[in-house]
Amino acid sequence: MNSSNCRVCSNVIQVSIFSAPLLGAEVNFYECDQCGYVQTEMPSWLDKAYESAINSSDTGIMQRNRDNTGLVLATLLALGGRRRNVVDWAGGHGILVRMLRDLGVCAYWSDPYASNIVARGFEYSGDVTSVGLVGCFEAYEHFIDPVSETRVMLGLSDSILFTTSLIATPAPLPCDWWYYGLEHGQHIGFFRVPTLEYIASKLDVNLYTDGRSIHLFTRSRLSESAWKMLSRVSRVSPRLLSMGMNSLIWSDHVAMSCHAIEPAG
Repeated sequence: MNSSNCRVCSNVIQVSIFSAPLLGAEVNFYECDQCGYVQTEMPSWLDKAYESAINSSDTGIMQRNRDNTGLVLATLLALGGRRRNVVDWAGGHGILVRMLRDLGVCAYWSDPYASNIVARGFEYSGDVTSVGLVGCFEAYEHFIDPVSETRVMLGLSDSILFTTSLIATPAPLPCDWWYYGLEHGQHIGFFRVPTLEYIASKLDVNLYTDGRSIHLFTRSRLSESAWKMLSRVSRVSPRLLSMGMNSLIWSDHVAMSCHAIEPAG
């Protein structure tokens, strides 16, 4: 089986750990013995994989977005304040942005693959200044070049809150872990804590992680125990963390209604 270069640390990987059928082809998977990253061979199937940006097997999309509203609020609190602009990177159909704005968070959408359906009018552009947090949920496993993607996000904000399920050691076989996503082909890389530590060191940021699926890159220093405690609270009730904030539902409605009836020219 052909060798491959690690797409995180560029280490040469001599032998694949297994192959698996993926969208009609047999694909090699490699494990980096330097940073621990597990990755497919260089993907040639992504055009087919992204014929639909949200894959049909993603039945957890609504629950995940509900959970992520709380995680964003918890992280904003840990970073020092909830009244900061948030950009949802790889924001899908805009569900999280709309949920955050409903709670009073000034959130904006960005995604090169998906259509913004429910948060139209709140697309991120360069005129949104002072982004306090970038959210990047269930997207790192999609990135061809995680280091470059992280560097771009750090150009927007000092802090990136992201979720991706960490892969066990030893790596499970394809039939033993659903997160490989072989049915849709969009997941092409899988992280361990040492992989995230490598990225953090390379980009000179701090890493905070629950060791399972919730992670934070930030140039700030914060209390890890406080962040984890707030994250646990957020799972129970995101609205508890939004107490005292003013929902943007009505002001957004007014803004979008006025925009819709503006005369041409």
